[in-house]
Amino acid sequence: EIGSGLVGSEMCIRDSSPSLQEYNPFYGGGSEEEVMNLIADAMEPYLAADGIEYLRNAPEMTLGQAIADSNNSNVDFHLAIHSNAAPPSVAGTRRGPVVYYYATSPYGRQMAELIADELREIYPDPSKVQVLPTTTLRELRRTNAPSALVEVAYHDNPEDAAWIRGNIDEIGKALSNAVAAYFGLR
Repeated sequence: EIGSGLVGSEMCIRDSSPSLQEYNPFYGGGSEEEVMNLIADAMEPYLAADGIEYLRNAPEMTLGQAIADSNNSNVDFHLAIHSNAAPPSVAGTRRGPVVYYYATSPYGRQMAELIADELREIYPDPSKVQVLPTTTLRELRRTNAPSALVEVAYHDNPEDAAWIRGNIDEIGKALSNAVAAYFGLR
């Protein structure tokens, strides 16, 4: 397994970005930052139960500060947790989770696939769960640790926003299960 090479005596993940986007409105109220932090909160007991140490960004950090903090913490994996929004011309019409990884990272791809597999188990239309390589997302490009960025669904789509809000714990558990599988604990 690819991820097993990263496991030392201490496994540490940085679920570094529950999103810092307080300005990004969530359909039905609140912000992306607020709701993604609820998912990160839901992950904590599952990660702890598997003996996985974790670090989190502070909501007042900038993205650059969160990346620097992740790099300075020497974590085994950097997981960014976000929700998506469609471009203005098609706002509210797109659905489904998208999991990104840095295009040349086999570790990032492995985690992205594990996350997608878990999300397919709980998302209403598993065919809409995607895994995509990229080189443009700063949180994947600039972190030292292998990384993945999950857009859990579209927060500007009424059905997706309702699904996210109604499944906070299930999403947190799914992400935590993927992390545990990555570290060879499942």
